[in-house]
Amino acid sequence: MRTLFIGDVHGCADELDALLKECGWQPGERVVLLGDLVAKGPDSAGVVARARERGLLAVRGNHDEHVLRWHHGHQKPGKRLKPEHQRVLDTLGPEDWKYLESRPLYMRLPELNALAVHAGLVPGVALREQRQEHLLNLRSISADGKPSKRVEDGEPWASRWPGPELVLFGHDAVRRLQRHPHAYGLDSGCVYGGRLTAYVLPEGHFYSVPARRAYMDMDVP
Repeated sequence: MRTLFIGDVHGCADELDALLKECGWQPGERVVLLGDLVAKGPDSAGVVARARERGLLAVRGNHDEHVLRWHHGHQKPGKRLKPEHQRVLDTLGPEDWKYLESRPLYMRLPELNALAVHAGLVPGVALREQRQEHLLNLRSISADGKPSKRVEDGEPWASRWPGPELVLFGHDAVRRLQRHPHAYGLDSGCVYGGRLTAYVLPEGHFYSVPARRAYMDMDVP
């Protein structure tokens, strides 16, 4: 059975449909969405509904986590929700929230010697000891080994990942498609007018489709 790993969809439901078609996906084949299913794009509810109805798997992304906190009333006092997140709260239904809530922070697939996570893993730290903030937000490792969510704070964490598992991740749209020896970054900036990308195992092939348009200017994080 093939497994399709797909980078950040961010509400781009039409592009998700196009990518599944491009991959030749058939019902029953496993799909793992690498987080940030929602926010910024035009149809977050459509993306979550497709995931539920088609039995797609997913790990939780930082934007998924953000809207879940607001949905549960855990926002910080004085903070206001951005319009792109408010639209998610206004359009998701009860079953959609249950689906997002049930997404894990990472997914291990030992039969493929692979691991799916939204943002990253700090090299040298055991998986069970990885901090949630890094799983959801990590982008770089500084020269002195400090993890950071900022691109400019060092080199890609994935460039230091020693394996042996292949890590499939998203989140880092600035660096777009990344191919390191033991980690592939699949966020190719669809919501910003780039592409939506999948990597398929065991065939080891990349697929991508162009965004229909740029839905937002890039804003990191």
